[in-house]
Amino acid sequence: MKSIALIGVNGFVAQSINKYLTKNKNISLTNVNRENYEVARLAKSYDIIINAAMPSKRFWAKNNPHKDFLETVEKTFNIVNSWNSSKIVQISSISARSQLNTTYGRHKAAAEKLVNNQNNLIIRLGPMYGAMLKKGVLIDMKNDKDVFVSKESMYCFAPVDWVGEWISKNIHKSGIIDLGGKNAIKLDEIAQAIGSKSKFNGPIDHQIVSKEIKNAPEARDVLNFLLK
Repeated sequence: MKSIALIGVNGFVAQSINKYLTKNKNISLTNVNRENYEVARLAKSYDIIINAAMPSKRFWAKNNPHKDFLETVEKTFNIVNSWNSSKIVQISSISARSQLNTTYGRHKAAAEKLVNNQNNLIIRLGPMYGAMLKKGVLIDMKNDKDVFVSKESMYCFAPVDWVGEWISKNIHKSGIIDLGGKNAIKLDEIAQAIGSKSKFNGPIDHQIVSKEIKNAPEARDVLNFLLK
């Protein structure tokens, strides 16, 4: 039986990962949040640590670079050096590849370097959607708020449940994997489909996987989620 610690269990994608790992009777799962972090760290050695605790707020990172560094790079450093495990699965972001000109992207890339070896797995997530989604470009468009990227930006949206299930079934892999929907959709197409009055003002910000996953959902399925 594999022993797994899921750090950041209350997060958007971590809740989905937890749901699917819990169904696997061959896994002993320890859910970790801020309250039990130290207890879980000292409790035992784990076969796998899933680090899903890094912040996912790009514009917050821009306005709070020091705090984002602490929550992204320093937190990953501490997990690598103070937890006892055979493998780390780092839940990262496509921004670590596509947004190195931003605080958010640079910090995600720096954190990846701390865990990038032959045994560990780095999963770079694209934009996601699901019932518990509370922030991000989809919520802004739905609420007619300003969007600070170009309407020409292409996004590889994927349902968070699919993402969580895929991760739970592929934690045995290693290397770096982009995870998102296939055939990215333009933000302008989404805005028009839902009748959004949002104003777009910013650079082109493509969030596209470098290599599509077999049987990945279509990115444009996000319209079904927004229009239901």
